[in-house]
Amino acid sequence: MTQKLLITNAAQLITMAGHSDKPARKGAMSQFEVIENGAIYMEDGKVVEAGSDQRIREKFQDSVVPDNHIDATGKVVTPGLIDPHTHLVHAGTRENEYAMRLKGKTYMEIMEAGGGIHATTRATQEASHEELYEQSRKRLDQFLLHGVTTVEAKSGYGLTLEHEIKQLEVAQQLSKDHPVDLVSTFMGAHAIPMAEKENPEPFVDRVINEMIPEIANRNLATFNDVFCERGVFTPEQSRRILEAGKEHGLIPKIHADEIEPYAGAELAASVGAISADHLLKASEQGIKDMANAGVVGVLLPGTAFFLMAEFAQARKMIDAGVAVALSTDTNPGSSPTISLPFIMNLGCLKMGMTPEEVLTATTINAAHAIGCAGEAGSLEQGKKADVTIFDVPNYLTLSYQYGMNHVDTVIKAGEPLVVGGQLQ
Repeated sequence: MTQKLLITNAAQLITMAGHSDKPARKGAMSQFEVIENGAIYMEDGKVVEAGSDQRIREKFQDSVVPDNHIDATGKVVTPGLIDPHTHLVHAGTRENEYAMRLKGKTYMEIMEAGGGIHATTRATQEASHEELYEQSRKRLDQFLLHGVTTVEAKSGYGLTLEHEIKQLEVAQQLSKDHPVDLVSTFMGAHAIPMAEKENPEPFVDRVINEMIPEIANRNLATFNDVFCERGVFTPEQSRRILEAGKEHGLIPKIHADEIEPYAGAELAASVGAISADHLLKASEQGIKDMANAGVVGVLLPGTAFFLMAEFAQARKMIDAGVAVALSTDTNPGSSPTISLPFIMNLGCLKMGMTPEEVLTATTINAAHAIGCAGEAGSLEQGKKADVTIFDVPNYLTLSYQYGMNHVDTVIKAGEPLVVGGQLQ
């Protein structure tokens, strides 16, 4: 039986149409059509047409039964939000380290003493597949409640082939079982194991020669990421890891220039990465190189907020021509949040972005950052019917009222999964 769904009477409908081939850059990030009194018709999980309420009603209303008709009076309709950088699959929390940082310890000091990523690695290694699955499933439910319909999920808390596979298999199973789409990234190069800090080359070799080939052979990931940072992986080591991934069909991503300038943005451009993420300390040359190479800059203001650090220079990047996306960076140590709407607030209040830019950055540009813009990130004919309805009178309210969840309805592939702010 054909599944049909009609949304009408939207105070504002924002489709993000026109950027499926290439992400929005510069002024285009602020230039999207706002359809006042809009409507959208979906069939079999795909968008058929979006436009004015009058036109869509005239074409499709007679073919839809009342139970498949959503009245969006007084609400804003957008594409389902997309989170392009998360560490979704992990075990445990690190609130004790949060307290340590409030007393003066730095993130890197805690990590070098065996905490940080290493603490989560121990918890994740000790957790069973079932325990990781259940903890991560609950997080995905929360993403859905906050309007997110597609999530990128990294490994990186395994640091051995066995446990990296476990993380990625959990993500793969969740993508099959949970309505939220998951896109997986292998990040075996997230940290150097404590026992090998003084001589990291054998671990780098294992990532390159053992982990990457096996992950690719099992088809467990689309992307290959590395933490390029002083005290973690050098630019030279990071290049070798990313080039090795490319040889096995894994698309490069990179944690770049998060804590100090380290030529990460330049490296991202050089290896043809789909995105460079963090970028708090990216150099002017690195920003220019990313713009020229078409690397998406995925900014994570929740991390700067939580670590009480300087924020990335979003305004400079956008003006230089970098396509910017935003993400929660959900993880237990530096960004323990699943609220992408709050990240939108921070984008405006702490990084100088406009309300239009943050909406672009969490929809179509985020889709480009994880290679799914052909099917998600905008409401255009033939794309997935992933829709978020916010109970606000206009889109400006989304970045004006902070720390609030305005999500009323979330539709995934044409099926309402959140109604009235509640999971169905």
